[in-house]
Amino acid sequence: MTAEARGAEPPLTERQEARRRRILRAGAQLAGRGGFEAVQMREVAEAAEVALGTLYRYFPSKIHLLVALMEDQLHDLHRALRRHPPAGEDAAGRVAETLMRAFRALQREPHLADAMVRALTFADRGASAEVDAVSRVTTAIVLDAMGLEEPTQEQFSVVRVIEHTWHSALITWLSGRESIAQVKRDIETVCGLIGLGADTR
Repeated sequence: MTAEARGAEPPLTERQEARRRRILRAGAQLAGRGGFEAVQMREVAEAAEVALGTLYRYFPSKIHLLVALMEDQLHDLHRALRRHPPAGEDAAGRVAETLMRAFRALQREPHLADAMVRALTFADRGASAEVDAVSRVTTAIVLDAMGLEEPTQEQFSVVRVIEHTWHSALITWLSGRESIAQVKRDIETVCGLIGLGADTR
């Protein structure tokens, strides 16, 4: 489970973290081949070479597993963006470029993207820690692109609207209801809200 989900529990040991990484890789491989339905906990345990009971101690359900996997992928993206930040001249352009880079990364493995987004959509209060962790990483990615360390409440509200739009665009694209060109237009439109009320250049 994630550090956020564990709360006050001690951090994972090196061996436990390695086991968790194996589980996430196994989940990603199964989802990449067959999407949400292909991720069965028994098969994940077998692929990760862990006992089924051990798997459930890390991830109580496949929803928890897939949302944690999305958090993991977003962390990877965040590190990549810090190495090669967006080059836009203003905050709106940088955020739009950042989110399209994230979109293209998901686009390369549509079955995996569909599984993670469906899990995020289906998650209930039982997986709130994992969902919150995904939101925090997404917010950090957007704030980095904006060049903000301490956003105002108004700026933070704009970031939330941008996140919601990006998530909605993913869902409609994955369901075949929206083209990539329309996704790009939607993201660029919502990023235009960034300039309202503050100088974020």
